[in-house]
Amino acid sequence: MIKRLIDISASVLALICLSPILLLVALLVRTRLGAPVLFRQERPGKMGKPFRMIKFRTMTDRRDADGQLMSDADRLTPFGRWLRTTSLDELPELWNVLRGDMSLIGPRPLLMQYLPLYSKEQWRRHHVRPGVTGWAQVNGRNALSWDEKFALDVWYVDHHNLWIDFKILLLTVRRVIGREGISAAGDATMPVFTGIPADPRRAPDG
Repeated sequence: MIKRLIDISASVLALICLSPILLLVALLVRTRLGAPVLFRQERPGKMGKPFRMIKFRTMTDRRDADGQLMSDADRLTPFGRWLRTTSLDELPELWNVLRGDMSLIGPRPLLMQYLPLYSKEQWRRHHVRPGVTGWAQVNGRNALSWDEKFALDVWYVDHHNLWIDFKILLLTVRRVIGREGISAAGDATMPVFTGIPADPRRAPDG
């Protein structure tokens, strides 16, 4: 309950204080990348319940000769890469925090198609609300392997408290300023998670 009250208060204050920056970034996205300004995608929330996460758009809609979207590397422009390295693309997620879809601190919401690929241990990352930033983000972000990232997410689920959340917030500022761990080695963002082959420990249904 205290964490939720902090999330509401902090997100309202941040949305008000950062509104000039939000408007400026929205204008730049519209000018550099076109419409839509916001990227919306269904992501799994607490206990895997889907919600619509919003971010500033960072990629173009470039398609190949067959009409298929090109790779992230081909669609990520220098401007979009700058938005990601500064984490400005994440600011609209404050609205998700205010709505209760997300928390300021928690495991990052990944893709819906990953849900059936998790082991039971990995699936425990969904026992808390996903966050704008989290323990994995301040310990390597996208430079981590999937195994390392999930281990850190589950550690947070088992150990989180207000002091750890405060520590993560401070470390997040440091990581954003240092622009660390923005992408995995050899990838524009992060390689696709394909699960653990032949692992009988599957995620629970529902």
